[in-house]
Amino acid sequence: MRAILHVDMDAFYASVEQHDRPELRGLPLIVGGSSNRGVVAAASYEVRRYGVHSAMPTRQALERCPHAIIVPPRMDRYQEVSAQVFAVFGEFTPLVEGLSLDEAFLDVTGSRALFGEPASIAAEIKTRIRARTGLTASVGVAHNKLLAKIASDLRKPDGLCVIAPDEVATVLDGLPIRRLAGIGAKTAARLDAAGIATFGDLRQASDAVLWPLFGRYTQRVRDRASGIDERPVVADWQEKQVSAEETFDRDLRRREELLAELARLADRAGVRLRHKGLLAGSVTVKIRRADFTTYTRARSFQPPTRDTGTVLAVARELLEAWLAEQPRAAVRLLGVGLSQLSPEAQLDLFAAPAGGPRPPMIAAGTARTASLDPTLDQIREKFGKQAVQRASSLDRGPKEDGFTDARRRP
Repeated sequence: MRAILHVDMDAFYASVEQHDRPELRGLPLIVGGSSNRGVVAAASYEVRRYGVHSAMPTRQALERCPHAIIVPPRMDRYQEVSAQVFAVFGEFTPLVEGLSLDEAFLDVTGSRALFGEPASIAAEIKTRIRARTGLTASVGVAHNKLLAKIASDLRKPDGLCVIAPDEVATVLDGLPIRRLAGIGAKTAARLDAAGIATFGDLRQASDAVLWPLFGRYTQRVRDRASGIDERPVVADWQEKQVSAEETFDRDLRRREELLAELARLADRAGVRLRHKGLLAGSVTVKIRRADFTTYTRARSFQPPTRDTGTVLAVARELLEAWLAEQPRAAVRLLGVGLSQLSPEAQLDLFAAPAGGPRPPMIAAGTARTASLDPTLDQIREKFGKQAVQRASSLDRGPKEDGFTDARRRP
């Protein structure tokens, strides 16, 4: 039988901040945007007691806990700590399926001969994570991914929970139905109206009750409520997209201002792409208006690139086309996403022969920026992200309301 672990760091972003700044320990802490449009990225356990949770608007969080402390996210630091955590995983098994910076499935079926029973492996992983990062993790142990994930959440924080095969019904049947992955608020309300409040209710419900709610997925949902899950841990999962986006403190309308913001976002996405050693074959621009209507415009191209200049050129064309359709539209969010990703080693396959024409999309100007990109990356790594900026990211036009910068965060 398989042995699967689900490891979930406890209040990860907030815990990193409290570890790095001891004066924040024990205090209600929010990591996220502090503006009236900010969103909670992470909430410490101290502030969760007030009903504050991630993805909640900051304004609402402060209504529930007015004395909460807000700090901006430090993604570089979280990625650094995440690398330490995942290094621990790799010491026990190569079968690691990362779900985010702070969460992963591990298949330790083949690790038992070296490291002992799954519960012992889970305990040792928790010990090593704490020794190297100062942080706690909660681990669920079971024979499939579904049960391992449920188990990791049952004894948070700093928990270790094992669901044995003969305990599945005992553990699951009394759990509220909202703990089942994929059951959102609307579905939960419909289930409640049908008299289904727990896993056990769902497992025992008839097709006549479930079919109107789930249709052809009825049996799959019943299987999940019964703890049945045959999904393997996929260790070779590849990232689907590298992106950067920004929600503005005020709506933007001027074309020049939007293009300057777009350049900053393309630059950030390009840095992340190169940091991961990837090439992108498609660019997507995400635009959200003041009324929350969201638009996406995408374009694929060949050969794939890691060049910020190429990314920006495509993104700019996409945004300009949208602006032509909706001139002077008020924009509250802008984003640049890079997809159709491939390893950077593939770049040589598309290189032009000596003296020959350049491949499509890599004109002379963008070729120059491609050679410039690594230099800018090195300068920023050594002296900070604000040490140097591209001219295209500077909006030299007049501001409509006197602000010098519309961004919520640098």
